[in-house]
Amino acid sequence: MKGSNSPSLVMSVYATTRGFAFALFESPLSPVDWGVKEIPGPKKNARCLESVTKLIEAYRPDVVVIENCTAPDSRRSSRIRSLYRSIEALATRHAIETRSYSRDEVREAFGKFGAVTKEQIAEVIAKHLPEFEHRQPPVRRPWMSEDSRMGLFDATAFIFTFFNLGAGAQ
Repeated sequence: MKGSNSPSLVMSVYATTRGFAFALFESPLSPVDWGVKEIPGPKKNARCLESVTKLIEAYRPDVVVIENCTAPDSRRSSRIRSLYRSIEALATRHAIETRSYSRDEVREAFGKFGAVTKEQIAEVIAKHLPEFEHRQPPVRRPWMSEDSRMGLFDATAFIFTFFNLGAGAQ
């Protein structure tokens, strides 16, 4: 039974160079929906925001979780940073709480599994969520671009981090 302050639906949005990935969960091991949206062409942020708006309006999550890319060591582009600010403003307009976590906080949440790299974190997620097992991309080699499916695991990692580090905190 959920406590009165427990969210019933948590949505994570993870921005990528090609668009974004999203995941919706009712609890750490209960995914509701997920996907990777590739947004080609110009005005990528505006078009991503339109898609995120449709997801928010369709699902009405209690919390939206995004990456905290304001840390000085963040390597996210200005376009991605701007998109995250827009998603946060969108959630605020819909009276939805937002939480943001850094990559270090994600690694902290997955530390108990010995997972620190994105690939190791994706492996832990795939082991705990059979729905995601066949979506796990192959290990990335230095000459390879990141597989677009990795965004799904990044979005899910932020949800796990929310439930592990911050679901009850304000």
